[in-house]
Amino acid sequence: MILCAVVVASGFWQDTTIRSFLKTVEISNGRIETVYSADRRFEAPNWSRDGRFFLINSEGRLYRLSVAGGQLEQLETGAAARINNDHGISPDGKSLVISNEPTENWLTSSVYLLPITGGTPKQITTKAPSFWHGWSPDGKTLAFVGRREDEFDIYTIPVEGGDERRITTCKGLDDGPDYSPDGAFIYYNSFCSGKMEIWRMRPDGSQPEQLTHDQYANWFPHPSPDGRWVVYLSFIEDQRQDHPFGRQVKLRLMDLRNRSVRDVTPPFFGGQGTINVPSWSPDSRRVAFVTYEQHVRGP
Repeated sequence: MILCAVVVASGFWQDTTIRSFLKTVEISNGRIETVYSADRRFEAPNWSRDGRFFLINSEGRLYRLSVAGGQLEQLETGAAARINNDHGISPDGKSLVISNEPTENWLTSSVYLLPITGGTPKQITTKAPSFWHGWSPDGKTLAFVGRREDEFDIYTIPVEGGDERRITTCKGLDDGPDYSPDGAFIYYNSFCSGKMEIWRMRPDGSQPEQLTHDQYANWFPHPSPDGRWVVYLSFIEDQRQDHPFGRQVKLRLMDLRNRSVRDVTPPFFGGQGTINVPSWSPDSRRVAFVTYEQHVRGP
């Protein structure tokens, strides 16, 4: 359970309880179902490649949850005990990538690899901070966000480790890279235009193209496994280069055949932790996401 103290007008302190909800939305009709909820902060669902379970992080640990619900099952991650919400599953479903902060400073985050069943993590990136977001369809390359010389950009690195390669150079935050299923593009969000929008580029960073032009602050694009759709998170109010927790947001869907966009959920209380990582069902029919509620307990 996450509690935080707040001061109200009367001068008394109150406790605010955060309740998290793991939900799925069916993109054909907008039907939303709640799979799991708890009085704790959990984040960033991955949908397994075989469609049988979700991965979510909570309080520095990683958990597995059946798509039918039930209880969380903690994965063994060795010394990685400060796992953040940037984690994912390999295209073949056999491996897992995590972003872990070895100290209490989030700027120490690095990318690690381990078996899908859990185990001892192998460090992949050597520079920090680094936050994983995408895995190439051939399984050979990881895309991540790194801050180097006070600038956040998108990088790629071989899955076995090695030299990182910077593929964005625009001034301002570039974040959330996720590969298209055919490997032809990396979709991402960028502040390059002076507002957070959805972009795409070739895997080597060439041919960057802005895809959204609207009143929202758009983050974390995720192409569907069948290559037809991109789902992403929209903040109702502009957040500049931040993606904070506890804002009004909604999920939007772009049809890549004609680039038309529609809402796939109504607005809800979310933001950071809602859909940071790939969360499509394998059949491209549903998306998993997290919403939150705050409950204030009086003095």
